Amino acid sequence: MPPISKQKKDKISEQMIAYLFSMSPEAKFTAEIARETARDEEFTKFLLQELEKNKLIIRVKKSPLGVEYRRRERWRLSNQTYEIYKKHQPQQSF
Repeated sequence: MPPISKQKKDKISEQMIAYLFSMSPEAKFTAEIARETARDEEFTKFLLQELEKNKLIIRVKKSPLGVEYRRRERWRLSNQTYEIYKKHQPQQSF
């Protein structure tokens, strides 16, 4: 399989951020994000970790009941990313 270009990785990462924005403030599991973006879970996890390094998203380490995850990971947008993304969304008028 040929390597994926940086431009394509950026586009896929952008899709993941858009999905997390649409689900915000709810955190989503890696598998759910992979399913929504039609990508392999390992590749999705790699991109999510890259986004975390860039402080665009945050890894949620505990369940809503306070139990620490051992094998699963949930993700959500960082507050700063959410605010920036929100400013760039078209305003909806009702």
